[in-house]
Amino acid sequence: MLTLRELNLFPDLAGLDGLPEGKLLINTVNAHSFVTAQKDAEFAAALRRSDVLLPDGISIVWACKFLKMKNAPREKIAGTDLFRHHMARLNEKGGTCMFMGSSPKVLALIREKAAAEYPRIRVETYSPPFKPVFSEEDDAAIRAAIHAADPDLLWIGMTAPKQEKWLVRNWELLDIHCHAGTIGAVFDFFAGTINRAPAWWIDHGLEWLYRLLREPGRMWRRNVVSGPVFLWYALLEKLRLR
Repeated sequence: MLTLRELNLFPDLAGLDGLPEGKLLINTVNAHSFVTAQKDAEFAAALRRSDVLLPDGISIVWACKFLKMKNAPREKIAGTDLFRHHMARLNEKGGTCMFMGSSPKVLALIREKAAAEYPRIRVETYSPPFKPVFSEEDDAAIRAAIHAADPDLLWIGMTAPKQEKWLVRNWELLDIHCHAGTIGAVFDFFAGTINRAPAWWIDHGLEWLYRLLREPGRMWRRNVVSGPVFLWYALLEKLRLR
């Protein structure tokens, strides 16, 4: 069983400035993905393998405090926070950013918006085949596109846990020198195809509720089902510590 205590969760947003340069695997975890990993050994292994694992959910932060973890994260760090931080840093010095995932339509919107907001970043994109499982040929084609771009920053944008498992599975075969992050919905947030919650909702730990109200058909299982199950896992972990 995956536990919160075995995950090396990143402490706070300010700490992103201290991340080392070079090849670094960055994932995020929230209550839903934590619950999903309980029945998906490969996904659980991918989360454990992370060089940096961000607590992308206020319930993760609260649960770690409930468990009185010595290195509990001090705040939620969303994929969007990671994205904005890294894009701003790359824009300062200039370089290439690769977006791998999503649809050609979303990637086109990303290229357009990035050109306006981050003019010193050259954007490369690749839209993989829309299928639940990639073949070896698919993986090889994706890696080839990434290598051809030779990025200074790599974003992987597919649904969890597909994106995390793909990146870890291909990590040793990727000849890159940069940070690589799995940021899922951030592709749509940045492109404008999905609106992120306004600041008030985020600041009050209610981003999950905003997304549930906006997309009940897609988000209800994550919150109505995974939310209580996550609390149960946190309680079990607490009881085992006694």
